Amino acid sequence: MRAIQISGKWRTKGMNRTATVRARIEPRLKSDVEKLLHRLGMSTTEAITVFYNQIRLCQGLPFPVEIPNAATRKTFEATDRGEGLHSFDSLDQMFEALDKCSN
Repeated sequence: MRAIQISGKWRTKGMNRTATVRARIEPRLKSDVEKLLHRLGMSTTEAITVFYNQIRLCQGLPFPVEIPNAATRKTFEATDRGEGLHSFDSLDQMFEALDKCSN
């Protein structure tokens, strides 16, 4: 199988048969991702095909997947409860606060 670019879109040559992939996805996630894919000029099918090819090439997921450690889980739980969250009026204000934390 070989990929070629036609009119700015990547197409796969030599793909005579296809298989169907069905998945249940949260509607908002689906909508958000489809908008991003549209901006990239890709269909959902093309994105899934790229993802599957990367899994095959990497012999696993093409990104690290890790189980959060105890400290990370504790932080997730606290922020889910709305604890320890900070808000800022600007990026500059946020970065100033981060700089103070690192000093």
